[in-house]
Amino acid sequence: MGSPTLRGYALGVEDEKIRLGGMALANGVLVHGPTAWACAVRLPDGSLKVASAPKSLRASRVERPFLRGVARVAEAFAILPTVRRRLPEARLPFERPAVLAAMLAAAVTVRLVKESERLGPAAQELLSGLLSLAPASLALRGSALAAYHGAEHISIGAYERPAGPATREHERCGTHLLGPLLATSAVGGALAARAPAPIRGTARLAGSLGALAVSTEIFSWMVRNPDHAVSRALARPGHELQHRLATATPSPEQLEVAEAALAACLELEHGASHPH
Repeated sequence: MGSPTLRGYALGVEDEKIRLGGMALANGVLVHGPTAWACAVRLPDGSLKVASAPKSLRASRVERPFLRGVARVAEAFAILPTVRRRLPEARLPFERPAVLAAMLAAAVTVRLVKESERLGPAAQELLSGLLSLAPASLALRGSALAAYHGAEHISIGAYERPAGPATREHERCGTHLLGPLLATSAVGGALAARAPAPIRGTARLAGSLGALAVSTEIFSWMVRNPDHAVSRALARPGHELQHRLATATPSPEQLEVAEAALAACLELEHGASHPH
């Protein structure tokens, strides 16, 4: 399975593998590498439309621990406005009205949890993190998003391991951040709660950023050490989320969309690596 273009990249540049990431959309797939991004969507008439461009913000330039993870998250969000300008047909995961309503409800509920006097700071943060997953769960339910998420993983997996099976679960999926992020957020929230009242808001913000920075470093370690017992334990929540909710088996048409985005991204990446 796979397009000739994708097979050409997988087999023709075996020694020049590029670390890729991606995002599933409601009607397509976004793939990005160190220097470029590409997005492909399926239009209502059944045709395929692709847009791509170099990145304006490149997190790969940030190499310092605890800063590079935050930079990667900022880079991912910085791509989205450009995607919307270059490909206005793209439907981002959280654009559905029901999902926006769920995000608002989750925000209100999280606020009430954090103001509760019956729960300790660590329990408040842990419960708030779990409640924050509700909008993402709703976004996946009853939509093509999960199938496009599976297509994203299969296409990238086929590029990275052309000789092996490509599955709809991927070890670098952001869902694997779930375990580390819940744990570090609980610790950060508990520490921030001990700060003096005048600076508690700043302390919570610092705790959230610190939790994100530490979580991404833990995630990087997990990717490098997938067989370690601690790594497997931390990855378990994300794996279950991928397997049971976040991904679905894509149709050939959905996989074609993901492969088109991947091929367009690799074309730009290899052009940047080997300018004529």
